[in-house]
Amino acid sequence: MKTKLIYETNDEELIAYIFGQLEKNSKKIEDACDVKLKISEEGFLIEGEESNINKAVSIIDSLKFDENGEMTDQYLDYLISNLEKLEQQKLSEIKDYVICYNSKGKPLKPKTINQKNYIEMIKKNDIVFGIGPAGTGKTYLAMAMAITAFRNNEVDRIILTRPAVEAGESLGFLPGDLQEKIDPYLRPIYDAMFDILGYENFEKYKERGLIEVAPLAYMRGRTLDNAYIILDEAQNTTNEQMKMFLTRIGYGSKAIVTGDITQVDLPRGKKSGLLVATNILRDIKGISFLEFEKTDVVRHPLVQKIISAYEQLDNNRSNYDTTDK
Repeated sequence: MKTKLIYETNDEELIAYIFGQLEKNSKKIEDACDVKLKISEEGFLIEGEESNINKAVSIIDSLKFDENGEMTDQYLDYLISNLEKLEQQKLSEIKDYVICYNSKGKPLKPKTINQKNYIEMIKKNDIVFGIGPAGTGKTYLAMAMAITAFRNNEVDRIILTRPAVEAGESLGFLPGDLQEKIDPYLRPIYDAMFDILGYENFEKYKERGLIEVAPLAYMRGRTLDNAYIILDEAQNTTNEQMKMFLTRIGYGSKAIVTGDITQVDLPRGKKSGLLVATNILRDIKGISFLEFEKTDVVRHPLVQKIISAYEQLDNNRSNYDTTDK
C-alpha cells in the first residue's frame, strides 16, 4: 500500500544537492527506490510503498556522512549500489576516518566500508592482498598507508614494484633507455605518489633512495628490512615471481599485494601467481585477503556497469564451455 512521509530537514545544502542540476539526483533516488520525491515546506515529501520509503530515507540519511562534509555523485552512486545492505552505523564510521593528508593538505579517507576494512587489515597484518576490479582504490590506499608509516618513522623506506608485462608491444622495440622503457608500466604508481606526496617531495625521497620504484625483476636476490613494499598489478606475476617477491620480506617490513584476477595479461598457458597465492596462503596467520566488489568502484559510475557487462560475458562463456564438454 502506498503512503507518504515527510522527511523533515532545514539543511539547504542537502536539499540543493538532491533537487539541483535538473533534479538528476532526486531521479536517481526515485528510480532506485521506486518512490516519488518532492520538496515540501518541512523538507522532502516521499511517496511510495513503506519499505521503499525506508530505503530512500536510508540514502538521504547517509548522504550526511560523506567525507569532508560534502555530498558527491560518486558517493550517492555507492549508496544506491549498496542499497540492500545499507548499514547506517558502519557508514558513519568512515565519516571522520582519516588515513593521511595529501600534498595539498586534503584528508584522504576511505569511501566505502570495504576500503575501511582494507586499511584496518593492513594495520594488523604484515602481508595483505587487495584483490578486485579497477577503480576500487586498492593501490592508492596501499600508497597512503605506506606514506603514513614512512612519515611516522615506522619504516625506513618505501618500495613500489609491478611486473613489466609486455601487452602486445615488446620492450625491446620501445624507444629510449631502460628507465624510459619501464616508466610507462610504472606511471600509475608515480601518479598516486605525486598526488599524495607532491612532485618535489617524491623526487627528493627518490633521489635519496628512500622511495624506490622498480620493475619486479629488480627484487630478485634482495632482503628488504624495515620497508613498506607494494606489488601492484600482481595478476601479471607468474607463480615463481610471486614466490620470489613474498620471500624478499625481512624484519620490520610490510607487503601489500594488489591485483585484478580478471585482467591477466600473461602469455597463454602461464598461471597467475596471484591466483595461486589466493588458493594456498589464506590460512596462514599474518596474511590477509580483502576482495573488493564492483560496488566498491569509486570511478565514473559507468565503470561499474562495464565491469558487470564483462562479468556477464565471462559467465556466458563458462556456461557455454561447460555445456560443450
